[in-house]
Amino acid sequence: MTSMKRGLWQSPLPLRKVDAGPGYDILPSFILEEGLIYEGFMSLAGRLLQERVIIIDGYNGVLWDLFEEAIRAAAADLNLKVEWIHTVRFLKPEAQIREMTSPWSGGNDPLFGRRCTLQLADFFEMDKMKAVIPDSRYDISIILGPGASLAGWQGLTVYADLPKNEQQYRSREGLVTNLGLRNPINPKEFYKRSYFIDWPVLNMHKGAILESVDIFVDAQRPDEPAWTEGDILRFTLRTMSRSIFRVRPWFEPGPWGGTWIKDKIYGLDGEAPNYAWSFELITPENGLLLESSSILLEVSFDCLMFLAADAVLGSCHSRFGTEFPIRFDFLDTFDGGNLSLQCHPRPEYTLKHFGESFTQEEAYYILDTKDNAVVYLGFMEDIDPVEFRAKLDESQEKKVPFEAERFIMSHPAAKHDLFLIPYGTVHGSGKNNLVLEISTTPYIFTFKMYDWLRMDLSGQPRDLNIARAMENLFFDRKGRYVTDNLKTKPVLLEKGDGWQTWHLPTHETHLYDVHRHIIKTSAMIPTGNRCLVMNLVGGDRILVETQNGINREISYAETFVIPAAAGSINVTNLSEREAVLVKAFIK
Repeated sequence: MTSMKRGLWQSPLPLRKVDAGPGYDILPSFILEEGLIYEGFMSLAGRLLQERVIIIDGYNGVLWDLFEEAIRAAAADLNLKVEWIHTVRFLKPEAQIREMTSPWSGGNDPLFGRRCTLQLADFFEMDKMKAVIPDSRYDISIILGPGASLAGWQGLTVYADLPKNEQQYRSREGLVTNLGLRNPINPKEFYKRSYFIDWPVLNMHKGAILESVDIFVDAQRPDEPAWTEGDILRFTLRTMSRSIFRVRPWFEPGPWGGTWIKDKIYGLDGEAPNYAWSFELITPENGLLLESSSILLEVSFDCLMFLAADAVLGSCHSRFGTEFPIRFDFLDTFDGGNLSLQCHPRPEYTLKHFGESFTQEEAYYILDTKDNAVVYLGFMEDIDPVEFRAKLDESQEKKVPFEAERFIMSHPAAKHDLFLIPYGTVHGSGKNNLVLEISTTPYIFTFKMYDWLRMDLSGQPRDLNIARAMENLFFDRKGRYVTDNLKTKPVLLEKGDGWQTWHLPTHETHLYDVHRHIIKTSAMIPTGNRCLVMNLVGGDRILVETQNGINREISYAETFVIPAAAGSINVTNLSEREAVLVKAFIK
């Protein structure tokens, strides 16, 4: 596989927080007391080498050889004789793993598989792993690698985590393989296999052992890990589950990407060709940043849910378990291009084909726009499905333009508009929009029908899914139905001295609803025992105060979460302009 050089904008998280000044914070952290996060292999080795038996478990993509090299050197300095056992030696043969995982791998489909229900132990020859015990001839015995806890050793348990974006960057460089595979594969195939097989399996294992982890390591900086005690991590996450918090956003270029994010958000690397996405809150991939003495440590969002999903989700915990149900992200087409014409699957299709318990249903909140931008949404009144399919196929086969305006409605887009995109609805943002996409959490199930004949950033054609789209489209979402039902009409719910709350009704099939709070001075917002996901879509800065005394300033365009257990928040406008908050929550 050819190695791909990562861009400077794809660097690992810096070890220390640097004050970026006012405005959007690209490294939002949850502050701990001083001295609770440690840096470097020297401090980590000093902690580990006090023990007789050490289990170093962790996520796929961690550079395990560097772990061994650094700790081996520290042990040599102390004249300690160390036994090393890597879990990779107990993996089943690759052919057997491929056959075992084939029901979930998606076969020749370039994008989609099915969510795996195997356990991590299924990947190993467990009789051989459990037969290995610490050798008393050594001063210290260490077993390390994904699944190390399965060996059943009694000792100090370490978990080395790796953010999903860093895992993907390492894949693009040819540095990592999928779980159970011997050699790196194409990054697109790596991602598909990770999403449908590796991540569900590894996440289930992480959740099972998280309460017993003694040391938690952020392994994204190969030479400078950050680590903390397991008790500190668990206490912090449970505190967070009753407080305001932000996830670490991450930003990626794309073939239609724009300039708004690059121009408006300070601190991003200017070498990126554009920024198409900001993963504001896509919880299967975003992490949470903890900070102590300016040292940063990232922990995957699912750790919060494994420990405190009931406090985070409140009344909808019984429905979603440890899955977080809402996502926010930015789609930037300023001076860029149109998004593809696309749709998302119906719930029954999503469950049958992909193993997801709920589907992808979206709404476009227009955060900013220019130059008469539009949103493509719904069919023209005279839509003929047969002709529509024929023209899509012709465009794909002959590489000729598709007459989008002949079949798809376009709607002028203005700041604070909310366009509703229930599953099965044809849609796509036009050029010169900054869209805050509000959605249920599933986020890769986009069936592209037409992508304006462009290539991806590596010069390859983007994958289309015309057949899948045709199985899911509602052709009666057209004309008058669209104008009457798919652009929300705000309704004033209540108002007080210096504030208003508006309802932005969503489609009858949407799992979530949306409110808009307009705050001139201050307002109290209750959670109603529901998790609230919010973004400051207007104004400059607000102060959010929680009942447990954890307060946070929020700047324009920042996304934040108020767990159900927070009870309520008080919001104070810190600028002269009125603050506008958009809020999404499960119905």
